[in-house]
Amino acid sequence: MLPRDVNILLVEDNPGDVVLTRMALQQSRISNTLHVVNDGEKALMFLRGEGEYAGRITPDLVLLDINLPRINGLEVLKEVKLDENLRRIPIVMLTSSVRDKDVADAYGNYANSYITKPESLPQLINALQSIEDYWFDLVRRPSVTG
Repeated sequence: MLPRDVNILLVEDNPGDVVLTRMALQQSRISNTLHVVNDGEKALMFLRGEGEYAGRITPDLVLLDINLPRINGLEVLKEVKLDENLRRIPIVMLTSSVRDKDVADAYGNYANSYITKPESLPQLINALQSIEDYWFDLVRRPSVTG
């Protein structure tokens, strides 16, 4: 059984990667709404429902880059996983970094997955479909409220 429309927060500062991710998610078999912020500070505001993001819908999944302006993705991850109201939201690190230290730091701060950004649109489509299939069709998760 496919879930209702799912809300995905993409935290990405590269406009080209945002366009590719949007294109890939439009081809998904799972109905989704993509929300995009382009820095770590806005990501935390969105997730906490602060400022311009008051009344926002809590995302069902976060796709988080590491190399972000203002607050980097690893710091965002750490803040979210320390927040009792947010820690259940699955966070998939979707980044160009292949550094072992970044992978270790991400999992050390309770990232749910770490995926290196594919280099082509077909590979990205495949990766995002796998992410959606896993998080929204295969696993059972507690409800996320907010």
